[in-house]
Amino acid sequence: MTLNLHRESAPAHAGSGAGQAVDPAVAPPVDDEFTERQREVLDAVLKLMVAEGDGFSVAAVARAASCSKETLYKWFGDRDGLLTATVRWQASKVRMPKLPEDRLTGEGLEKALTGFAASWLTVITGDLSVALNRAAVSHAGSAKSRLGEIVLTNGPFAMQRRLEPLFEAGRAAGLLAFDDAGAAFRCFFGLVVADTQIRVLLGEDHRPDDAEIAALSARATRQFLSLYGRG
Repeated sequence: MTLNLHRESAPAHAGSGAGQAVDPAVAPPVDDEFTERQREVLDAVLKLMVAEGDGFSVAAVARAASCSKETLYKWFGDRDGLLTATVRWQASKVRMPKLPEDRLTGEGLEKALTGFAASWLTVITGDLSVALNRAAVSHAGSAKSRLGEIVLTNGPFAMQRRLEPLFEAGRAAGLLAFDDAGAAFRCFFGLVVADTQIRVLLGEDHRPDDAEIAALSARATRQFLSLYGRG
């Protein structure tokens, strides 16, 4: 039986980074949460955030996406609904692991984790995610915007829910040992992201290229398996 990890309430999509090699250990895109036209609108929101932060109006989105405000409200509800859809669309660009139909092996687990980590790093260090996270952080803890809560819920928390089945499969196969899948995910999160994201968010000019991302992802996976692996 195939263990499908790339769907919960929202599917995963491709497109995590231009020029990124397609890893056979991560799932192909499943484009059925948003229509093509809705994705164009959400991309317009992300581009506005790169230019202006999250201070844009629904009218500005309508102009940028060449659609009516009525259509936006019909599709996404209020402004928070539009922001939630935008975050979900951006997060869905992280390609989720897929497992072989037969028994999970140590090599398969390592490839799945490394492929996910590479896709994740590619997405979060891109201009769109950087703008989204900067806007979220700028209002965190204030009553100005729910964007921080929206990003946390539909970003890291959603990634945890989508990756935990892989951890559980690894434990069932005798490849991983942990008491709490959530704690194991948070450890993996820390090893993968390390200080890369915070340095980018704080304005460091250097962005890791594909080769650096591959090296960072492989190292993080090895470190994680040295902590939680049963070899």
